[in-house]
Amino acid sequence: MQKDQEKITEKKLDGKVDSVDSRDKGAQYAESRENLFSDILFDYDKYDVKETYKQTLQSASSWMSKNTTARLSLEGHCDERGTSAYNLVLGERRAQAAKRYLQDLGLALSQIQITSYGKERPFCTEHSEACWQSNRRTHFRQP
Repeated sequence: MQKDQEKITEKKLDGKVDSVDSRDKGAQYAESRENLFSDILFDYDKYDVKETYKQTLQSASSWMSKNTTARLSLEGHCDERGTSAYNLVLGERRAQAAKRYLQDLGLALSQIQITSYGKERPFCTEHSEACWQSNRRTHFRQP
């Protein structure tokens, strides 16, 4: 049993779940909460929410309105270009833009928190435009 607990802790620290034992309902729930909404992607050096991602925010707002005790963390991310300091600010602006949109839809400030990771937690590590695009995002997480 102790060995199984170590594996679960190890997987949680990595931020990923490679495989979940059917007996581990807690990890399954955490994984389903993790992927609740799709990421919102941004253009290079921009932080305005594109029309194509407003439906994602509307879905998040609708779900949060039905689950009033739920909290949502918005994580701002950037691609590898630019300084760390600049990308931390840009990541925060991306998360703030999503937060403002959710607030405009009626969500309470108490339900939303933001964090910026800048370029420190890339989704993709290749050096290509397609990869950089996937890193310029706001990611939804339930704290």
